[in-house]
This record gives sequence, structure tokens and C-alpha cells, in this order.
Amino acid sequence: MRRRLAPLAVLLTLVCAGAAQAESVRVKDLGRFQGGRDSALIGYGVVTGLAGSGDSPRSEVTRQALKNVLSRFGANVSVEQVRSRNVAAVMVMAALPASANPGDRLDVTVSSIGDARSLVGGALLMTPLLGPDQHPYALAQGPLIVGGYRYDAALNVEQKNHPTSGVISGGATVETTPERPVGAGDLTFVLDQPDATTAERLADAINQSMGVSVARVRDASAVTIALTGQRDLYRTMARIETLTVSPDEAGRVVVNERTGTIVAGGDVRISPVVISQGDIRVSVSVDNQASQPVLYGGYAPNAASLLVANTRLDVRQPRQDAVARFPSSTVADLVEGLARVHVDTRGMIAILQAMKAAGALHADIVIQ
Repeated sequence: MRRRLAPLAVLLTLVCAGAAQAESVRVKDLGRFQGGRDSALIGYGVVTGLAGSGDSPRSEVTRQALKNVLSRFGANVSVEQVRSRNVAAVMVMAALPASANPGDRLDVTVSSIGDARSLVGGALLMTPLLGPDQHPYALAQGPLIVGGYRYDAALNVEQKNHPTSGVISGGATVETTPERPVGAGDLTFVLDQPDATTAERLADAINQSMGVSVARVRDASAVTIALTGQRDLYRTMARIETLTVSPDEAGRVVVNERTGTIVAGGDVRISPVVISQGDIRVSVSVDNQASQPVLYGGYAPNAASLLVANTRLDVRQPRQDAVARFPSSTVADLVEGLARVHVDTRGMIAILQAMKAAGALHADIVIQ
């Protein structure tokens, strides 16, 4: 029964994927307006207040960073004098939304870059967060929240999750924002999955909603909307985002052999094909036995036990291979038929790859 559950679960995934693909979706779920995206921020800082679990004195970067921090407050110390294990050098990351304004709070992620054992109980000192243009846009500071711990004593270690990474909820304050290109000239809507058919349907839906031809397909990934007259920018954007379009996507089958997962659209077509599937199982077992020496009448200093390893190789081949014939149908029908003859998920992955090589599967296979 256990072998049949995985293929049936994959079958339900395929059927649901095929049903969802045929429905109309909101335009805002298909992509975004060009310019309205988040910006990555990154910074380098120091976490203090650690209970001896910070970077060791071997970390030159941490010692130099702590010297620089102390020198800002008039403390004249050399790098050789910094020996504290209560500090750690960290990288600080955050995402700056396109709609951010000065004074907004951002969540930040803090991760150790040295040999610190744990960041539990630490606090981040004020750290500027830089954008891709190397300009500071936010300042981060505050106590860390670490979803784990590590305690060690006398070579005994107790650890939960990863204590060398943590977050600060609302730990960064936006100081300035980059220029927002949204609204400069015409609007451009960018599709997450470029497709010429979907782009054409989107342009037709926008023109029909506006009552005038204002949208045109720039390429398979973008649709340009002309702002005519005194049309309000954000009202136009909101109106376009609430439209519904039926996206058209190329056939694609995603397989992950590490986890034994298959995800595909239920309407991916296959040509008439005959499949014969079987497997050979090889097992090697080792039985270690010790032969003890037998001594008579005294002591033999050179006598020792002999360890003998007995290896057994077992090769098994099922007597009945799975054979199935499929007419022109879909991947969902294929999975359902293979599940009935008790082919497991990893066997299905091998079959799909062989069908693609034979030209019977009309979809791209993406291997993760």
C-alpha cells in the first residue's frame, strides 16, 4: 500500500495543475509593473553581548571591526589588545520595497561570517545598509531573535537549529529611497513567465477594458501601456491589475529525483507509446566474524584474534515486469496507468526521461 500512495499523490498534483491552468487569473498574479520591485540591501556590522560564544581571537576581521567601533568613541586600542569573545562580525541583509518611505521599518537578517558558535543574546550595533549603487538607504540596529541555541562544555555539545543566524523584526529604519521610475513615460507590465500568447491576450484585455487601443506587445515578456490625456497613474495601474487573463504556457514537466517528485500540467500530451518497466535489485551484506586462537599449555605473546569478513552478493530481478500501452493521451493518464501497475515515483521519472528521448513526450523536462 505504501508504494501506491506516492504515485496517486503525484496524480492528484497533475490533475489540479491542469485544472488551474485552464482558469483565468488576475493580471497582478502574472507579473509586475516595471520599476515596482524590491531592492536588495546589505551591510557589514558587529554583534555584541554574546556570552563567550562570539568570534575567536584568530578572526582578524572581527578584531579590526571592534577596534574601528571603539575608535569612534575615543578609545585608542590596538588590534592586538582586542581579545573578547563576546563579539561577532556579521553580514546584515534586508529588502527595500518599491513603496518604502523615509521612516519605514524593515526586517533584517543577520548571519555570522566568522567562527562564532552562537549569536543568542546578541545585539547588532548601528549598521548602514547599502544598495546596489553603494549608497546607504537604511540603518539597522537592535537585539537579535535566534531560533536556536548551542551550549557546549567538556566536549559535550547540545545544538538546536542554526544559532549563527538570526533576525531583527523592524530592525532597520529607511533613511532615503531610490528614484522610482514607475510613472516616467509609458507603463510597462513585465510577465514572470515570458510567453507571446499570454502577452497578446493581456494587451487585448487592457484595450477592451480601456475602450481604446493603449496597450501593445513589446516582446514575449512585456506589454507597454500608453498614458493618454490626464489619466491617473495609480488608478490605471489598479484597474489593469484587477483584470483577468487566461495564461498560455509551454508544456513542462518538473522532476526532482532526490525527493521523488513530479510536477506537470495535466494537459501535457504524449504520443501513443508502449512501456515495459522492470528493475534489478542488488544487495551486498557483510558478516564479520572473529576467530580466537586456541592455546595449550602456556602463554603465546604473538597470538592474536583473526577477523574474517564474509561477503554475500544477492541479485534479484522481479519475475513480472510492468508492461502498459497508452494511446495519445496526457501525462495525467500516464501516471494513473503506471500507478495501477505499481510503478513507484522514481520509476516514473525514468520513464518520462526515456519517453522524452523517444519523442513521445511533448513537453520540456526540467530536472532539479
